[in-house]
Amino acid sequence: MNEEEDPDIALLARVGNQDSGAVREIVARKLPRIVALASRMLGDRDEADDIAQEAFLRIWKIAPRWKPGAARFDTWLHRVTLNLCHDRLRKQRETTAPDDDLPEQADAAPLPDERLDAAGTGSRIGRALQALPARQREALVLQYYQELPNAEAAALMGVSVDALESLLARARRNLKIALADLERPAGETK
Repeated sequence: MNEEEDPDIALLARVGNQDSGAVREIVARKLPRIVALASRMLGDRDEADDIAQEAFLRIWKIAPRWKPGAARFDTWLHRVTLNLCHDRLRKQRETTAPDDDLPEQADAAPLPDERLDAAGTGSRIGRALQALPARQREALVLQYYQELPNAEAAALMGVSVDALESLLARARRNLKIALADLERPAGETK
């Protein structure tokens, strides 16, 4: 396969040589289609953004070693994106029931009204966690509930530490919004 058959070969070689202009160009060329594909597969733009981020991390890793041959780069990129989407969907199907992910609170024998308040808070947090995309929820649970360091949580999720931190930032923002929505009285709007 030559450059005429695969228009991305020269650009990919420049990316492999860490040409910042080439990096911007490949992102501009490929990101909209990758995000659109992942959005359609997952039905969730945040998840699609995560998939695109991971796909681009793989581009940066493979670019210096890319050997033209059996597949066009664009075909490879779409296959990677689809595989990431399939993995994401499989993980979503394997998610356990909402209450199974919540930590149990130790009984310190609070007063009955304090127990009711605590139960309400735990329930709200549980509902807000379930409103998060599965990957954001997973990142929060691994870091806050399982108390894993970022590097270990990232390894378990199969993402870079940067990707994990991005997930955590979005998860915290989305959790805050979800909790605010749950605390708003019925019928009141933002």
